[in-house]
Amino acid sequence: MSLDHKPRILLLYGSLRDRSYSRLLAEEAARILTSLGAEVRFFHPNGLPLHGSEPDTHPKVQELLNLVMWSEGQVWSSPEMHGNISGLLKTQIDWIPLSLNAIRPTQGKTLAVMQVSGGSQSFNAVNTLRILGRWMRMFTIPNQSSVPKAYQEFNDDGTMKDSPYRDRVVDVMEELYKFTLLLRSQADYLSDRYSERKEHNQADASTIVQQSITAPPTGQPSTNS
Repeated sequence: MSLDHKPRILLLYGSLRDRSYSRLLAEEAARILTSLGAEVRFFHPNGLPLHGSEPDTHPKVQELLNLVMWSEGQVWSSPEMHGNISGLLKTQIDWIPLSLNAIRPTQGKTLAVMQVSGGSQSFNAVNTLRILGRWMRMFTIPNQSSVPKAYQEFNDDGTMKDSPYRDRVVDVMEELYKFTLLLRSQADYLSDRYSERKEHNQADASTIVQQSITAPPTGQPSTNS
């Protein structure tokens, strides 16, 4: 287990309201992670365009991609809206490509999922986030947080009230911290796939064949000589 630097955790949230409970929950998670010894950063989605409406050279898109590449683990926090995650959080995830210049930006990274609800406790949003995390080839930890009636669970200063719901957030962040440390040096090995090795080897073989066809015969000068 490598301890040469603090675990690097990126937090995403899914609402732009001044008192966004998904952001407040993410901020509480960040304080817990910091106390555990992690380095945390936020992506603030104000100004992020809808996916496909601007090129990926847009400054907010580049900011997001740079943070994703920096991170070793992530926390996704969404409000539940109409039984699912918010469009804002989905837009952030949509901007993260499965591959980027032969690099898979999220593959092998750890992920914790959380949601807030205005009514009774639900797990629709975290279930969707788990599907997305699997699709992004991330290691989503077993534990998760779902905070019902979120408007009752935060103090005026934005901190979370002491309750079983906050206890669960601590549990989730501790688990994320531990999994990130444990998987840090093993992520490449665990995410190595036979099908991708086979495809890579076939591409290498094709390149070698093509080079042998275009190379000049041994002992004869090339056309560029």
